[in-house]
Amino acid sequence: MKIAIVGTGYVGLVSGACFSEMGVDVTCVDIDSAKIEGLKKGVIPIYEPGLKSIVQRNHEAERLHFSTDLPSILNEMEIVFIAVGTPSDTNGRADLSQVMAVSKTIADHITHPLLIVTKSTVPVGTSHRIRDLVRERLDERGLCALTFDVASNPEFLKEGAAINDFMSPDRVVVGVESEEAKELMTKLYRPFLLNNFRVIFMDILSSEMTKYASNAMLATRISFMNDIANLCERVGADVNMVRRGMGSDSRIGRSFLYPGCGYGGSCFPKDIRALIGVAESVGYEMKLLKAVEEVNNQQKNILFEKFANHFGGKLKGLTVAVWGLSFKPETDDVRDAPSLTLIRSLLDAGVAIRTYDPAAIGEARRVLGDAVHYASDIYDAALDADTLIVPTEWKEFRLPNWEVLKKIMRRHVVIDGRNIYNGAELASLGFAYHGVGQK
Repeated sequence: MKIAIVGTGYVGLVSGACFSEMGVDVTCVDIDSAKIEGLKKGVIPIYEPGLKSIVQRNHEAERLHFSTDLPSILNEMEIVFIAVGTPSDTNGRADLSQVMAVSKTIADHITHPLLIVTKSTVPVGTSHRIRDLVRERLDERGLCALTFDVASNPEFLKEGAAINDFMSPDRVVVGVESEEAKELMTKLYRPFLLNNFRVIFMDILSSEMTKYASNAMLATRISFMNDIANLCERVGADVNMVRRGMGSDSRIGRSFLYPGCGYGGSCFPKDIRALIGVAESVGYEMKLLKAVEEVNNQQKNILFEKFANHFGGKLKGLTVAVWGLSFKPETDDVRDAPSLTLIRSLLDAGVAIRTYDPAAIGEARRVLGDAVHYASDIYDAALDADTLIVPTEWKEFRLPNWEVLKKIMRRHVVIDGRNIYNGAELASLGFAYHGVGQK
């Protein structure tokens, strides 16, 4: 089976590598020639645990190929996935220019039956726009009899756990319009799900909506718990106890009930904005999701507020160690990361910043430049710091040597944005501790 995946970003590269791992002949296509040449040499443009070895192994086995020329390989394929970016435009809606550009290339060069699948996160109705564009162009080319199908196959990968999510998915959502498309997608996914075929087939519009609705629900849970955490602080309750009590209810469950300093990354912020935009385009207001977004934007300021309150607003000249730059552990993605909101506020207040992250320093440097010091490890970052702030809960941050930190820090203040430390323990060691939603 031969497939092409257009776009070698997070979704496209992970998908291509995992399909090839199951024996599919995959060609990943991108217009960025430097990225493609790097991939041929084993240079992986993103940080994702386990990805490099899968890419290298399957490229060497000649199951995974890389190209910048979609037209030259298009008519060898049974399926072409569109996995290019759909960033937010100035109005917060999904920018579909890359998706439609790829669709036009396909429409201008297709000469045999093909299944075109959108894997990019796109607004409801996008696959139908692609279908109409291709049909119109084929008619203009005099290929009225040429058949093709479109389908929607949204991704549900968690950055940092994407390989496992793809290889052992809890479900695969596929929107189709024909039995032929259904059979082809069944053939493609069956090797992943031999023991329990968990592909959920539905119509295309519902498939596109499922992606947005799923991310919106997860984002809502996060913002809800952050709202509860902020209230807990004000009434003297402990959000960790509240979370345990809530999560024990089988109707609610434990997932995504962890309070913190807000969500970030490439999916939740963009998809919430896009879904609000979709609703506005049909005359409906998503009041709940607007509140979710507002709570999250406010929550990203909470670490700076705790820092400012501790020092009574007298911040100029202080030094802060920031552990964690990526929006979550096990990724180098800093898009919409709470750490960036914190750092910009600290810089505006005249605070010197020493940062460390196991994977995201390169990406952060592209955003922040030389405005902060990039440390070699957690202790280098904490040297002479007045406060340690932790926006991202990387595993290596969980059990630091507090005695060493006490010696090298100028003052002993810890602001824990993910509640990974025991406040009573730190207090016994002489640290002032501030968590989220705790007394």
